[in-house]
Amino acid sequence: MRRLSDAKEQVEVWRGLETRAAETQELLQLAESEADEALATAVAGDLDQLTAQLDELELTLALSGEYDRRDAILAIHAGAGGTDSQDWTEMLLRMYLRWAERRDYTASILDMTPGEEAGVKSATVEIVGRNAYGYLRAERGVHRLVRISPFDASHARHTSFSLVEVMPQVESAAEVDLNPDDLRIDVFRASSKGGQNVQKNATAVRITHLPTGLTVSCQNERSQHRNKDSALKVLEARLLERELAEKAEEKAKLKGKHVSAEWGNQIRSYVLHPYKMVKDHRTGYETSNAEAVLDGDLDELLAAYQKATIGD
Repeated sequence: MRRLSDAKEQVEVWRGLETRAAETQELLQLAESEADEALATAVAGDLDQLTAQLDELELTLALSGEYDRRDAILAIHAGAGGTDSQDWTEMLLRMYLRWAERRDYTASILDMTPGEEAGVKSATVEIVGRNAYGYLRAERGVHRLVRISPFDASHARHTSFSLVEVMPQVESAAEVDLNPDDLRIDVFRASSKGGQNVQKNATAVRITHLPTGLTVSCQNERSQHRNKDSALKVLEARLLERELAEKAEEKAKLKGKHVSAEWGNQIRSYVLHPYKMVKDHRTGYETSNAEAVLDGDLDELLAAYQKATIGD
């Protein structure tokens, strides 16, 4: 029923655009036949609006995948770069939370492991909103930061890396074969920075999927039951993403392409020194307004990726 509702809504939008285009064409012909400059100016304004709407609707062509309209599970992991990398991971976490806020999406941190000195080692976030996965799948990969390190007394320039994973939310138990006998569930005490126990009771949950070795832990909630539910949700998303990756790899082999999943292949660079620039290496899109991007202004970067991958 939801897919049917989405389809009807899309058809109504395109039919409405078709009607407006036909009306604008008639007005343009009238303006030309009567040499009416005022009408011609009004028609030009209508054409600009139609063009802008078409540009926006073009993105829907790229968001037509089987899972694109779903909610998303986003995970960020610190990579090479020590404390700087962990600080960079926290910056990325803030960027995605701000982006979700800008789009009126709901973002919930399911799990977060703080760094020893600063920043975050890893974080897992659930982002709920229409097309959340469709947009955020553009963020999957390695993100590179170049800046003057705030943690270096000599103020040297450092390069840090973080890995972003994006998975579609599982909507039906039939999508993932999750046998309870294949799960090992461990409970432990949640901890904060410095290793101090937040609670005396063991509320944090770690789930290991024995057939694949995938491990997921959640400790943000004060309830063991809620942490278990969150961990299962992430595990299901990881299993679904694993299945999609295997299908994509098989498809790439059939097409004769080699898809590298190595760590060093950054998809985007964020440079804060000696100049400011954010550049997406897949699309070539770049902007000098790095502060705006890090504050969640990602729409143009995402749109460039979606347009570049239409038909893939």
